[in-house]
Amino acid sequence: MELFDPHGGYRKLDSFTLSTIVYLSTIRFCNRFLNLRNDPKGRLYDQMVQSARSGRANLMEGSERTATSKETEIKLVDVARASLVELLGDYEIWLLAGGMPPWPTTHADFQAVYGMRLDPPGEWKDYLHDADVYALEQQRRFSHWLDSDDSMVAANASLLLCRRVIGMIDGQLEHLGRVFREKGGMRERMTAVRLDARDSATAVDPDAPACPTCGKPMRKMLAKRGKNAGNPFWSCSDYPACKGSRSVDAAGPSQSNG
Repeated sequence: MELFDPHGGYRKLDSFTLSTIVYLSTIRFCNRFLNLRNDPKGRLYDQMVQSARSGRANLMEGSERTATSKETEIKLVDVARASLVELLGDYEIWLLAGGMPPWPTTHADFQAVYGMRLDPPGEWKDYLHDADVYALEQQRRFSHWLDSDDSMVAANASLLLCRRVIGMIDGQLEHLGRVFREKGGMRERMTAVRLDARDSATAVDPDAPACPTCGKPMRKMLAKRGKNAGNPFWSCSDYPACKGSRSVDAAGPSQSNG
């Protein structure tokens, strides 16, 4: 068993690419349509941009934490989802305040925006540069709606992209839950890896005797303290359940303070 899972690689996930597009489009939406009249204190601007940022940033951080903490990854991905749900609500209220409900599923623009697939990312040689070039290319596929001078069109398109990312994150959370059920958390993995290493060390030692107390295989250890500190001795592989020990040269059981 490997101690650390592979981590990173999130830039090739559709959920991350779309969350990047949502973040960029939200900044542009706020710059174009929010003003002193409809957002005199800038609170809506700040809230929408921060929600969009949180969605993207927590997907990044969650992916990076997968190597050492499945629990933290799940929590961060869930925070990303919650942030995008909040942003979706802001776009919804913008539409309702303008007297328009979101596009129905039968609307031609709904079907175009919600159904548009992203291009495969391909191979990236200059990873960060190529990843951002890819994200901008995918953003341009939605520019007809996101860059519209009609705020209702831009809000509808951004709302739909939020919905798409949220749906993808739901799938990620379900996958992470399955992985956790199958592999457990980091503490369980650390214990399993250590036991595997200990058992392997015992198994490959042809000179390992049986424990004089319980009969299980023993493993060679170094005493850590006392007059025998630094000297090898045999310890039961079932320690601490069994404290049987013997000196390396002795034929029978002996007491050790290792």
